[in-house]
Amino acid sequence: MSAMPEPTPGVAALLRPYLGGFAFVLLSQLIGAIAGLAPLLAVVELGRVLLSPGPIDHGHVWLVVLLGAAGMLIRLLGTAASSGVGHLLDGRVQLAFRRRLAAHLGRVPISWFARRRSGELATVVEQDVSAMHPLIAHVPGELVSAFVVPLVSLAYLFTVDWRLTLITLIPLGLAVALIPLMSAPSLRRAEVARDAAMARISSAAVDFVQGIAVVKTFGGGERAHHEFRAAAEDFAEVLRRWVRGASRIAAGLQLALSPPFVLLVVLIGGTALITGGSLAPADLLPFLLLGLGLTAPLAAVGHGLDPVQTARRALGRIRDLLAVPPLPEPENPVAPQGHQVELRDVRFGYESGHEVLRGIDLVLKPGTVTAIVGPSGSGKSTLVQLLPRFFDPDHGAVLLGGVDLRDLGSQQLRRMVSFVFQDVRLLRASVADNIALAVPSADRAEVERAARLACVHDRILELPRGYESVIGEDAGLSGGEAQRIAVARALLADAPVLVLDEATAFADPRTEQAVRQALSTMASDRTLLVIAHRLETVAEADTVVVLDNGVIAEQGSPAELLAQHGKFAEFWRSHHSATGDSR
Repeated sequence: MSAMPEPTPGVAALLRPYLGGFAFVLLSQLIGAIAGLAPLLAVVELGRVLLSPGPIDHGHVWLVVLLGAAGMLIRLLGTAASSGVGHLLDGRVQLAFRRRLAAHLGRVPISWFARRRSGELATVVEQDVSAMHPLIAHVPGELVSAFVVPLVSLAYLFTVDWRLTLITLIPLGLAVALIPLMSAPSLRRAEVARDAAMARISSAAVDFVQGIAVVKTFGGGERAHHEFRAAAEDFAEVLRRWVRGASRIAAGLQLALSPPFVLLVVLIGGTALITGGSLAPADLLPFLLLGLGLTAPLAAVGHGLDPVQTARRALGRIRDLLAVPPLPEPENPVAPQGHQVELRDVRFGYESGHEVLRGIDLVLKPGTVTAIVGPSGSGKSTLVQLLPRFFDPDHGAVLLGGVDLRDLGSQQLRRMVSFVFQDVRLLRASVADNIALAVPSADRAEVERAARLACVHDRILELPRGYESVIGEDAGLSGGEAQRIAVARALLADAPVLVLDEATAFADPRTEQAVRQALSTMASDRTLLVIAHRLETVAEADTVVVLDNGVIAEQGSPAELLAQHGKFAEFWRSHHSATGDSR
């Protein structure tokens, strides 16, 4: 039986290997932040020395200048080290997250993808992972500065005059009172709505681009643009609501933390104390210099609140995606005995209460070709996708070599079952790599042999760099040529079970005949399951299975089914009539 899926490492687990790097970033920023106060304190001390009566101690002055310069240099080195290592960590963490997401998505059932739009997944893998940049590369250092610099400054200012120190804290107090308002429930809801609206724009854009050929062919440009326009207008309205709610609070924060406002408060308080005779004029200088230091780091964090909130929400979506249960793997994989395929009382539905397959019993013997025919929506594609375990049946079992696919390890299953579907997707890699996808160790001679059997070798040689041409760059292939690349991939994989969804649908008759001959050669000791739309494919099958509304309506050899004058005979006659064949 299948084991419970291993828990996928969460966000904290993915970050754990980099804790040493984060500690270095924080320590470097801490040293740099404290050292950064040295130039300001040097100016304060120089002001006191130069303004005090009596002769100037030049040695003391130069010592203060050197200490200030040394602090500036240490500040520069600490900040550079913190920023450099932080950005390196950011690159490594993003790579780790994308690898983890890719690996996890590779283990998620295909049925889960069927309920998701490609734009939403692209947003998580690309945009959401990138959105973590400020959280990794900037926030740790900024938080250190935001807390350490004010605390050290406050400790020093309290030694000068506690009353003026409290006055200097007034702008900071106003800002701290306003910050929680930025996380008010109404603004949080508006931010979530804004992100959802942006995801809808991404999805609409991806869907439009993927369907552009159909749009141009059938003149549905206006309808195709409508969904994207609606998503864009929805985003604009959501953004306006968010801006209206956040702009007043943001303006108050900006005013409270602005240097002119801080200076005004310090000057008013300092002037009152000086004119009252309780503060020496020279003691006002540290407050004018360090007072800005109390608010500047907080202002920097305030400006970065939005990207931090965006990163936090992005992490939530990444966490949700990593929490999707993977397809269960068996604790103790069982080795199949042979490659006979059996479907026993298989039932399956994409949605609860609506079964696509309803009690399928079928045996596919080695060395035979089984053709699946039936009207659109009868469950043909769903049935064949059970063999590579794109789905698990809701009831019953699919067996390979007497072993339930759920008790077969996924690596072994991929070696046993290969497939070619009508909707071919090739990777953005070389033609050779696309053919050798299932057998990366294959040499060029083996790749070319598979390409010849699939009748695509000569076309590959016409490409600018032959087998090294990259799909999507300098290798432009037609639908039929892409299908033949996929057939070559399946031939090279040499799996004992081969599933074909009209793998030569776009090929010309001569090429189709050659590819069928190659597949027939393969079928001598293999199990082939084919979704058939052409009479030639059906006629050459050993067994024909007629599906209708999720059940097997008829089953037998082509000759037997024709003699029954049932659904298959009707299918045969309608296709002969469509092709003008009078047989």
